[in-house]
Amino acid sequence: MKNNHTIHLTVATLAVFCVSTSSRAVDPAPATSSKWESSASAGLTLTRGNSDTFLGTLALGTGKKWDQNELTLGADATYGTTKQNGVNDTTAESLHGFGQYNRLFTERWYGYARVEALHDGVADINYRVTFSPGVGYYFIKQKTTDLCAEVGPGVVVQKLGGDQQSYFTLRIGEKFHHAFSDHARIWQTAEFLPQIDDLNNYILNGEIGVEADLNATGKFSLKTYLQDTYNNVPAKGREKNDAKLVAAIAYKF
Repeated sequence: MKNNHTIHLTVATLAVFCVSTSSRAVDPAPATSSKWESSASAGLTLTRGNSDTFLGTLALGTGKKWDQNELTLGADATYGTTKQNGVNDTTAESLHGFGQYNRLFTERWYGYARVEALHDGVADINYRVTFSPGVGYYFIKQKTTDLCAEVGPGVVVQKLGGDQQSYFTLRIGEKFHHAFSDHARIWQTAEFLPQIDDLNNYILNGEIGVEADLNATGKFSLKTYLQDTYNNVPAKGREKNDAKLVAAIAYKF
């Protein structure tokens, strides 16, 4: 049931990456259209031989920007198994979703409300729900590049290792996107969630990825991304770090 291959991403590494990629602020982006922009992606890995393995991933995302409003919704699922010497083992079993609404006060300052939910059977997280309002600021905001940081209080409600828990937290996050052209882009996100009255209990989430279109219309693309979650106080008998590297085909609509 344990993940034998873990990759450690740190917030510092991710921050250095995004800052070194774009080192100065630029003029605000022009007004965007109010249509929904959505995508769905799927990835599959199979091996046969000395061991039989299966790993499948699905992800859905949509977003809309209108007037002084920004709305982002997303969900993803992962399931993996391995069979060796006649023994079956579940190596991945997670379901994750989030929603975030931003209200722009100026071209760069905004307030936000975010809710996120996670189930991870391998990490023995029956459920974890995080609510967080806060404020954010766009350091870079243009058509091809944006970089923002967010901070605010939050509350975590979870059932971890069979124990129900709830506590207040502080959420510190940042997001970065850059388009090299109309057909290639990169993104990166990171967030730090420490328990306010017990700083030893904290969660680090990070993601970095690249996407390239497969046809001229941009409807189909290839996405490769690395996700990493570090829980400093995991469920009993579980590892602190969980990571996955995914290659998937995406369709935009």
